[in-house]
Amino acid sequence: MAVIHPARRVYGLLFLVLPFLAACSGPAINDYAGQEPELVPSEFFQGELTARGVVKNRSGEVIRHFDATIDASWDEDGVGTLDEVFTYSDGETDTRVWTLEPRDGGYHATAGDVTEPGFMEFEGNAIHMNYVLEVSFGGSTYNVRMDDWMYRVTEDTVINETEMTWWGFRVGEVVLVIQRQ
Repeated sequence: MAVIHPARRVYGLLFLVLPFLAACSGPAINDYAGQEPELVPSEFFQGELTARGVVKNRSGEVIRHFDATIDASWDEDGVGTLDEVFTYSDGETDTRVWTLEPRDGGYHATAGDVTEPGFMEFEGNAIHMNYVLEVSFGGSTYNVRMDDWMYRVTEDTVINETEMTWWGFRVGEVVLVIQRQ
């Protein structure tokens, strides 16, 4: 019986695992540099906006749809407020008020039900934000990681895709379209 040197086992394992790890990496915000129309949060999110979208479960089935209004404003220090009101297809309503504070070329993003604030970065026609949201489901509350990507596709339209994970497992997705009035 041949004996395999321990270093060869490690290299063999790395050879098998590295392609999978590389496949898990997603796009970087700088991949969108130069893409148009440009999406600058303080310019697009201004005044009254509307949104319409769906919530999907982990298998991709649409489990709810919603409409939302967003009242967006910015103060003299460049701090943004996005006041969102959601109305879901099952009659539930929800409100989230985001505060976006300028920091390191992006925005530190907080809201009442956000348990781990996000950092909103933007480049070209894209915005990326990753944060943890407190979500109620089945009578319990869970801290769900939200990986949020927004893409400006016209002067008045942004498409938003958010992957939801819990303990590293995909539990759902939110897809919506945001329109400026």
